[in-house]
Amino acid sequence: MEANGVVPDIIDSVPLGTIQVEYPSGVSVNDGNELTPTQVKDHPSVVNFTAEPESLYTFVMIDPDAPSRANPTVGQVLHWLVINVPGGNVSEGEVLTEYRGSGPPLGTGLHRYIFLAYKQPAGRITVDGLRADRFHVKPRLMFNMRNFAEAHNIGQPVAGNFYVAQYDDYVPIARSQTKDYP
Repeated sequence: MEANGVVPDIIDSVPLGTIQVEYPSGVSVNDGNELTPTQVKDHPSVVNFTAEPESLYTFVMIDPDAPSRANPTVGQVLHWLVINVPGGNVSEGEVLTEYRGSGPPLGTGLHRYIFLAYKQPAGRITVDGLRADRFHVKPRLMFNMRNFAEAHNIGQPVAGNFYVAQYDDYVPIARSQTKDYP
């Protein structure tokens, strides 16, 4: 994460744990490996991280490189946000922002797609806004992970992982399914 600028761009230190993410296409996320938008278009089939069974967690996926890493004027784009995840079981958490796969614009190079898990030390949290189904983009723009973590007192991530992706032929298909693409 340090070699690819996740630390310090998004978080202050490398999390101790690793999030296992696998897709129905057969690919896995592995510490900055390159995947394609086609490979990650569907909701992951496996998401695991070491968690305390009685604790709640926040799980997030972001792209900090919109519209490009050299010019991130759209800020961090929220690709998936699940809060109040019991014991690391993401499928049982409260989905605020539905999963949306990678869709970097043509000619913008590699984007980082970062998965982070945060322990919620005070238990359940409530979040206003940030609700979006997979067809809407605007509520996802200008997200800031540090500000979100501070506002909800969740500290630093306990686990993380990421991949990189660049434009492929699936991106226009994904964009055509979006109701509010800027």
